[in-house]
Amino acid sequence: MATSQQIKAGYIDYVLTHDEQPKSVYSFVKKLKITESEFYEFYSSFESIEKIIWVELTSEAINTIQQQEIWEQYSSRDKMLSFFYSYIELLKKQRSFIVYSLKKHKATFSAPEVLSGVKPIFENFALGLINEGLESGELADRKFLSKRYKDALWIQFAFIINFWVNDDSAGFEKTDEAIEKGINVTFDLFQRSPIDNLFEYGKFLSRNGKFAEKMKR
Repeated sequence: MATSQQIKAGYIDYVLTHDEQPKSVYSFVKKLKITESEFYEFYSSFESIEKIIWVELTSEAINTIQQQEIWEQYSSRDKMLSFFYSYIELLKKQRSFIVYSLKKHKATFSAPEVLSGVKPIFENFALGLINEGLESGELADRKFLSKRYKDALWIQFAFIINFWVNDDSAGFEKTDEAIEKGINVTFDLFQRSPIDNLFEYGKFLSRNGKFAEKMKR
């Protein structure tokens, strides 16, 4: 009896050995000595195998960091930094497959279809951190814009993954720097700034226009 793990491991071994997908499900299952029906019991296609691998890696990274004793003491910013550092460490263990999976996608800021299953998982995670930050006052609650914070973090996700795939520095030091700078800049934009104070002052003046006119007399 075939298992999902057996099929997944067999697929990873095949694509890394041949640098391409199997020609057909028939030829693939024949090599694994299982039936097509056993394959389709777990996966609908080769693409679905890759998507599930990405989903499992992402879920594992999130679950691992959330189990850390110090997790609840972190700010939203530190939690997101912790995720990306941990995620890259996890991806390193399967770098050859990750590079294979993304090598046809050259865009820096867009996420390929293989990450479609990852997006809702990451956005749900990011939304939780954002809401924590809004409640604590760490992040600025801006009308309309607050809802877009998770989109900015997803852009960072796609960028960091693509950066790491193409990083040739020793120990992927440049990726660590990209994570630190990218997430810090993004969260700086999420926090309250002098521009927010200016907007608040403008709203105050518009609400108290009559009082301002009296002051001029």
